[in-house]
Amino acid sequence: MRLHNTLSGQEEEFLPPGAEVKMYVCGVTPYDVSHVGHAMSYIIFDVLRRYLLFRGYHVKYVQNITDIDDKIIERANRLGISTGELTEKFITGFFEDMDALNIGRADVYPRATGEIPKIIEVIQGLVDKGHAYPANGSVYFRVTSVSDYGKLSHRTLESMSAGMRVEPGDEKQHPMDFALWKAAKPGEPYWESPWGRGRPGWHIECSAMSLRYLGTTLDIHGGGQDLIFPHHENEIAQSESFTGVKPFVKYWLHNGLLQFGADKMSKSLGNLVTIKEILDRYSTDALRVFVLSSHYRSPLTFSEVALAASERGLDRLRQAARAEGTGVHGESQIDAAAYRQRFTEAMDDDLGTPQAVAIVYDLAHEINRAAEAGYGTTTARVAFLELAGVLGLTFKLPEKPPLAAEPFIEMLVALRKQLREAKQFQLADGLRAQLSDLGIVLEDTPQGTVWKRKR
Repeated sequence: MRLHNTLSGQEEEFLPPGAEVKMYVCGVTPYDVSHVGHAMSYIIFDVLRRYLLFRGYHVKYVQNITDIDDKIIERANRLGISTGELTEKFITGFFEDMDALNIGRADVYPRATGEIPKIIEVIQGLVDKGHAYPANGSVYFRVTSVSDYGKLSHRTLESMSAGMRVEPGDEKQHPMDFALWKAAKPGEPYWESPWGRGRPGWHIECSAMSLRYLGTTLDIHGGGQDLIFPHHENEIAQSESFTGVKPFVKYWLHNGLLQFGADKMSKSLGNLVTIKEILDRYSTDALRVFVLSSHYRSPLTFSEVALAASERGLDRLRQAARAEGTGVHGESQIDAAAYRQRFTEAMDDDLGTPQAVAIVYDLAHEINRAAEAGYGTTTARVAFLELAGVLGLTFKLPEKPPLAAEPFIEMLVALRKQLREAKQFQLADGLRAQLSDLGIVLEDTPQGTVWKRKR
């Protein structure tokens, strides 16, 4: 099994020291609803975990929750509620979304606010070793104390800080130094510490949590490519400086980002499509197939057309999942072991899910054809369900079943297209308006017209 390690920039053979794989994936900051970008990342790492289990490993999986930060404080103040009330609401929603996506629960979900003693212990250790310094109630990491700072993002400290300087009155000794502990501002939540009242910086929580729950060296650390710098770079610096053990992580895995047009999908840009919105219109399996049909390190462009195509294609898989055949001609001669081998080879090649999805579809085709011809398919179906399970497919229908009128809607959409091509725009617009009255919304996209039910 080979995985692309961001640290080396190369595919490396996956060689954990034993049967247990220690895996840490950066979690959410719960100040808003979870969106499809979150779904993409957590589906990918769910499949990685499932595949490691398939290969015979035991996986200890930790995923943090950043339940205190500037955005949480700002939004809670704006809404006139406590940060705890705000985060609890969105943490509950996050778990509901993950369960709906058939994403297995991590072994531990540590929250930043529940790890303050360990965080303070790590910060104090960094101060004692000269890697950090207090300043006016805050504590900063001294990046110049680390000779290889920048090794994950493949940049040098000099190139990162070119043109930057410490302004008069700035607490930091170097412009790239980052906060481990932030002195409390009036009205902000705070915890007592040796440096005064304050709260943890963003990066330190992951080092403290991984050290507490997984030890000094992790086998796999995952997250989106937008976390490589500064978050994961800073994690390495502070973790290795505190423990004196290298490497902090053996294999760094980063997924590509979900694009919405030219931009990544994010809360800050306000171009969110929430998980609940998607699952209102498509099945969990359709979203999984959409995500897994692209390689995890590649960017993925959100597309309703592609999701609709994934949903339609699932009919073949669902048919295979229940296709038993009469067996009047005996058991089929489908070579299930060969499909299993092909699937394993694809996944061993840096988690090659696009090929793995195609192989599952090929096997489904063979099963359906054999069943229709009257052959038994028991052995092949067992293999099919096992491989589909590695991809997290459930074969459940969408919560809201397709409309019985769906074929007629598709026909009317095609008729509207013909009317537009014939420049009969008034008739085409009238058809659209009538569909809208019936609760069907048409959206014209560069890939064609898609329809959906009104919410």
